Amino acid sequence: MSIEWVNRAVDGLRAWGRERNVEVDVDEVRLLCDYASDYLEVNELGDFRPGTFEELLLEIYPRKVIAPPESAPETVAAARTLVEFLLDTGEIGGKTAARMRATIDEIEPEMPRALADTSKFGMAKSLFSAIGPDSLELDAAGGRAEGETDGPDCDCPGCAPLPPVRLAPAEEVARAAREVPLLVDAHRVVTWLAEGRRTLTLRRSLRAADARAIRDGLGVRRPEAAWRLALELGLAHSGPPAVEAAEGFRDLAERGDEEVLDLWTAALELLIEGLVPLTGERVVDDGMAQIHDLLYRLQSPVPVDALADYLRELADGRPVGRLDEALTGLAYAGTVQRTEDGLALTTHALWGLREVYAGMGMDAPLAPDLAEGDASGLIAGLIGDGPADEAAERDIAEWLSRRTPEQAAAELLAAVAGAPAEVRGVAVTIVDRLGREAAPVVRSYLDDTELRPHAIHWLSSRGLEAPALTPEEVLWMSVDMLALALPAAEADPEGFAENIAASGPPPHLIEDMWRVEHPDVVEVLELLGNTLRDQAAAKAARKAAFKARSRGIR
Repeated sequence: MSIEWVNRAVDGLRAWGRERNVEVDVDEVRLLCDYASDYLEVNELGDFRPGTFEELLLEIYPRKVIAPPESAPETVAAARTLVEFLLDTGEIGGKTAARMRATIDEIEPEMPRALADTSKFGMAKSLFSAIGPDSLELDAAGGRAEGETDGPDCDCPGCAPLPPVRLAPAEEVARAAREVPLLVDAHRVVTWLAEGRRTLTLRRSLRAADARAIRDGLGVRRPEAAWRLALELGLAHSGPPAVEAAEGFRDLAERGDEEVLDLWTAALELLIEGLVPLTGERVVDDGMAQIHDLLYRLQSPVPVDALADYLRELADGRPVGRLDEALTGLAYAGTVQRTEDGLALTTHALWGLREVYAGMGMDAPLAPDLAEGDASGLIAGLIGDGPADEAAERDIAEWLSRRTPEQAAAELLAAVAGAPAEVRGVAVTIVDRLGREAAPVVRSYLDDTELRPHAIHWLSSRGLEAPALTPEEVLWMSVDMLALALPAAEADPEGFAENIAASGPPPHLIEDMWRVEHPDVVEVLELLGNTLRDQAAAKAARKAAFKARSRGIR
């Protein structure tokens, strides 16, 4: 998905074009940057390399973008413009720019062939791209084209029940906890102080000279926080006369998993209770419990701007200064991680917080293991408030590993016969991972009205014998695929608009969707009418929605 650096890059490109009187295809360059960000781990303009353009134009575009081969020169021209922009703004040097130009010169004659190569098409493009207006000339009655044959009352977040969570295996959590920088540094500080027979201030704090020596000599980023954590955890005694390591003190690497997990849970509890001032930003240090509780309950990244607003509310409007530095402190403590979408709990923080909540007597449920259930349970668990993407992938892979391809296909397709589009779509997506061994089962669903188009696509995409999709089936499957996206579109309309602009159905296909006997056709067309950026396509969708409602299709 598009991220902030892309928006900044496009704004800079517009200004650059105006200053130099250069015509810039902003939409095409934005698409280049979007796909580079989504698929090639390009996180800023300076990450572009000659190979980036090769993958973008010969692999990503043919798979994702609905565009005729003759449109290739426009995309190539946009790529060349981007190279000149990168060079002029100092993002790349002259030698890199020369290699990029040479790469694009080699790509130019290849790109039209790549755009026409159907073996490169993704599922959505393979359905939508190859459909020409002439193939959809249905008669007024919807027949085939000519020549075709057959809790509690309080609603504040802290009072709501805790959501079920999916935890990483204990050994994985212990391994991650052993590498938490703050916990590692706490052990190192104890060793240094005890071996040097160092003394503390009257308030049991580090002496200034010792803090400098620990920071400069040991490389400990936050000496006082590391020492305070060690002291509160009981890793050391403060004397007098000098600091001593606690009895049985040893390095994290020498501790067993259970001991490490207990130590990590205790450390996390101290941190969220504010007993170990960590960041130096008072609003953050005072709001540690609320920050971590919010992330636990949402189970998804929180944008940093949204977190700043939340902290201001907690602090009665007081400004939040040095937030980035404070978040770096939380990452040092091992509780959060920065992602492209914001701030999220680490897997070991999620594990530890659940232990803390359970120790407080709160109901902290675990999400069921979807791999243990049948196909219906797997699909139901993946829909709605299901696990995060990474956990979902593990569940699906584990579920499939316990079955042959034939068994998996049989269970999944049987479970969704006559089901709503979202349920059917999840099953079809999982079946799409299966190899040719599942062909007999998939073929058996050619007689099922709703699953037949999906079965045809599955077979034909693997080079297996399959009937051709009729125009009616093409339309029905188009609506069915879009109906699958309805929940996601409601949750993230901007993201849906971006995706549908790049790989959605063309206007001539939308115009005939009203004929489809699909229960979600009106909702799908209304969604397209409200979100499509192409005004002609949006207008076609609104007109088709009106016709569908007039026919009483709901």
